[in-house]
Amino acid sequence: MKMDLTLNILFRHQFQTILIVILFYCVGFLGLEFTVTQPVFLALIPFALLLSFVAILLSHHSQRFNVEFAVLLLIFLLGYFIELAGVNTHMIFGNYLYGNGLGIKFFGTPLLIGINWVMVVYCSASVSEWIGGPRVFQILLAASLMVLYDFVLEHIAPVLDMWKWEGNMIPFQNYMAWFTIAIAFQGLLKWMKVSRINPIAAAIFICQFLFFVLILIFLK
Repeated sequence: MKMDLTLNILFRHQFQTILIVILFYCVGFLGLEFTVTQPVFLALIPFALLLSFVAILLSHHSQRFNVEFAVLLLIFLLGYFIELAGVNTHMIFGNYLYGNGLGIKFFGTPLLIGINWVMVVYCSASVSEWIGGPRVFQILLAASLMVLYDFVLEHIAPVLDMWKWEGNMIPFQNYMAWFTIAIAFQGLLKWMKVSRINPIAAAIFICQFLFFVLILIFLK
């Protein structure tokens, strides 16, 4: 009886949080839709990403938090330094430059991009865990979701002043690099047995993806 009550409270809490997440991204889209409020909401993008990241961490439950925190920290560092190398050498993803839409930058690379790697890796893994299937299938599915996410984001990044490509051409090299890195990170999560059962993370991934799709349709 006590267990049933606890599960019921947990379900209600998660459901309410997911509704808040949906409302949060709806308000964000509407804020970007209107010319009057667009500059304010563009400036709020880094804070929105950080808030989403905090919500994901608060919804993460595990008995191995120290180990899993170390894995996520490693993904943050690797993701950031891969981007730093990529934007300064043009050898990994292609020739691109970051704008001001992601906040503070060091050596031309926003700190927030490392957090974004953690979010996309973890959230896509949560979606694939929810769908289920063999381990290899889940890794490939999560990596494919990451590339699909990036495909949409690449086309609206200049609108949000996140980054832009030389000649406004996105090279195929970018997607190949994303898929390769995504498989490596997804494999790391599986290998280290990081808990990926997080309904909030899955909801945020879906909301962010639809948010970017709507921007691509209506604001580009």
